[in-house]
Amino acid sequence: MTGKEICLALGAMSREGAGFEDMLWAAVRLLHESDPRFHWTGIYELCADNVLRLGPFVGAPTDHVFIAVGQGVCGTAIAERRNINVPDVTKASNYLACSASTRSELVVLIRRNERIFGQIDIDSHEYDAFDASAAAEVEQVADFLAELYARQDAPAHSDPAAGEDER
Repeated sequence: MTGKEICLALGAMSREGAGFEDMLWAAVRLLHESDPRFHWTGIYELCADNVLRLGPFVGAPTDHVFIAVGQGVCGTAIAERRNINVPDVTKASNYLACSASTRSELVVLIRRNERIFGQIDIDSHEYDAFDASAAAEVEQVADFLAELYARQDAPAHSDPAAGEDER
């Protein structure tokens, strides 16, 4: 399934009245199933205290349920406000090991304009698993999810930079 097809499926779920959390779970599952190189796929949400909190994920459990902004590849992506593709995690000095099998990692921000809601984090057991095409597919889904987050009223999905309180 392509990024566009995933977005179409999520759009259909939305029109049928699916809840926000159900749509996040579906996005993660569909992304994970879209590429055999994706061995762990999850969403980290940015909380008001500048900490990433693990949301829905598919793959082995991880000890990294909370990650401070600036820490590890995920926290660095938020701090630097950019997507990060790490072809070989053994060469990343700031890598937080979730699994001994992980060889490469892709982090794509879920953002709308300057507001960052979180990120999609994908690990692979293969080196250099995320080519430009794979990254572009994930970016399409992240853009769709950003619109979902933007429509949410819940303060738990607020942007710390905007000064809103977490629940």
